[in-house]
Amino acid sequence: MNHQDALKDKFSAKQAHLGVIGLGYVGLPLAVSYAKAGFRVIGIERSEAKVAALKRGESYVIDVPAAEVAGMLASGNLTVTSDASVLAEVDSVNICVPTPLSKTRDPDISYIQDAVEMIGPRLHPGMLIILESTTYPGTTEEVILPILTRGGLEAGKDFFLAFSPERVDPGNPTFQTTNIPKVVGGITPACTEVASALYNQVMDQVVPVTSARVAETVKLLENTFRSVNIGLVNEIALMCNYMDIDVWEVIDAAATKPFGYMPFYPGPGLGGHCIPIDPFYLSWKAKLAGSEARFIELAGQINSSMPEHVVRKVTALLNLQRKPVNGSRLLVVGVAYKGGIDDTRESPALDIMELLKQAGADVWWYDPQVESLPAGLDLAKLTVWSPKHLQEFDLAVIVTAHPGVPHPQLLEHCPAVVDTRNALKGFTSPNLFKL
Repeated sequence: MNHQDALKDKFSAKQAHLGVIGLGYVGLPLAVSYAKAGFRVIGIERSEAKVAALKRGESYVIDVPAAEVAGMLASGNLTVTSDASVLAEVDSVNICVPTPLSKTRDPDISYIQDAVEMIGPRLHPGMLIILESTTYPGTTEEVILPILTRGGLEAGKDFFLAFSPERVDPGNPTFQTTNIPKVVGGITPACTEVASALYNQVMDQVVPVTSARVAETVKLLENTFRSVNIGLVNEIALMCNYMDIDVWEVIDAAATKPFGYMPFYPGPGLGGHCIPIDPFYLSWKAKLAGSEARFIELAGQINSSMPEHVVRKVTALLNLQRKPVNGSRLLVVGVAYKGGIDDTRESPALDIMELLKQAGADVWWYDPQVESLPAGLDLAKLTVWSPKHLQEFDLAVIVTAHPGVPHPQLLEHCPAVVDTRNALKGFTSPNLFKL
């Protein structure tokens, strides 16, 4: 029996030993999903603190309950380690590591390269490698494949290599790892077939495409679509601001059209690991190919300018109160990049707070989901939400609207409020500015 059929049979019988490199917002839910499906899974994570937390049965990912981690560990289906040598034992490995941008907005694939270099010496015949980290088209074929073929093994025959874009939406109660259609494209048709065979054991729907390049571009299109449309509605919001039109009312009315339109909403800027970053992977690759991604670049400019717009709103509202920004005590409500989660990656709140701090404001923050700010941003946290404490601020700015936060109380107890999320829909006040 050839390696292709043997590996497919292992997947079908749930006898394959699976590995996942990177136990973050993508890797941990995937590892737990594999384990719940009946596979033996080894998670490899470089952070010793995360490994220790998982071994205690704790979870640091909002979509993975601690009880599920503890249960899978107790069953023996899931183990976690920081020791890469275990990769020699696995039949398949998913790479789920970060792919940030450099300061010049060039792709940083060093984490991917490090992960592949870990696999390389331990690659063996009959092994499947799947990259899930978002990256530019061509990464799987141009970067990963040469590393894995150094020892003479042939992709599509001796081992199998594919790309499958992660589509995680942290905090989404409806769509999670297993019920989001899983796109997969291999270096060869055999690679696509083997990777699809694995995902078919766990995912509700698998969508094979003709190549890894297509699969890589699928993810970038999805998030570029969102970035461009958010950029458009942010520009509309800026226009409506100058024309004294409520952009939120405009959007709600437009959304009643049952065809040819879907609502996107303005905000203080883009956050998370995907939308602020992925479009620039596509524009970077387009430039290398001699093409120009003007829509992508313009949307990025508009979206990245929104924190400054929010600060201008804060300044204007304080001016009406005859107060300068310098010396004012300001409360930023919500610092996660979206409501209902604890993730502050690329959150516009961080930029807004930094800008206000640079302007001389005494900046505080409140967020029931977030325990602390990233290193380098040392600001006071409001830990108790009460009328007494809210009255101590000159202005509050709602940057992220978490469910359960009584935002209307801000209007009752703060002299002024800037609402960037329409959390105070239906409320009017001369001391309330919306985006």
